[in-house]
Amino acid sequence: MTEVLKTPHTATVRAWVDGWVISRNVPRPVPEPWGLRVDVGLPGHVSRHIVTVPTPETLHRLTATLTTPGTWLKLCASAPDVVPFLPEGWTVQDPEYMMTASLARGTFRAPPGYTLAVTTRAGVTAARLLTAAGEVAARGQFALAGRTAVVDKVETAGNHRRRGLGTVIMRTLAGTAASLGARSGVLVATAQGQALYETLGWSLHTPVTAAVLVM
Repeated sequence: MTEVLKTPHTATVRAWVDGWVISRNVPRPVPEPWGLRVDVGLPGHVSRHIVTVPTPETLHRLTATLTTPGTWLKLCASAPDVVPFLPEGWTVQDPEYMMTASLARGTFRAPPGYTLAVTTRAGVTAARLLTAAGEVAARGQFALAGRTAVVDKVETAGNHRRRGLGTVIMRTLAGTAASLGARSGVLVATAQGQALYETLGWSLHTPVTAAVLVM
């Protein structure tokens, strides 16, 4: 298997998983021989298995063991490195990118016509940009895993895009997390999100390939 960039740091991947389960309100991860398992328990997303080093041997053992439809794999590698070792029945999703950044405190204001609201509940801090009518124009959230802020669910409503709202949300999340003691951030982005986050100082840690068993 061809190495892409560098071998992902296990601690970074573990921090992402630890924060993700808090953000999504699902059970804590369970160690497995190949990495970590999260029992999500949703239709079409029964469980997910996160593999930091998905070697061909590991993928063979893993896919031979997992037989429940709705099981997800999150593999820290690009698709060309892992797809040849996935048997029939596994559907590969669009490429994803794990990214990291150093965080610093800051104060940010909402653009004209919007109100910025930041709230924390059950360990999850959410930032929202609201219109005068109370519509959520953009949002995002994070959960802390030690001194790492795991950013999640960043999105902008279709009719409010290309106005810089995503930048305001990301900077608000980063600054708020830093004020709570976070020193670094980690997230998993789509290709579209990666382009935005790079302009904000986030860098690629590892490609991520997601696959789901649909048989």
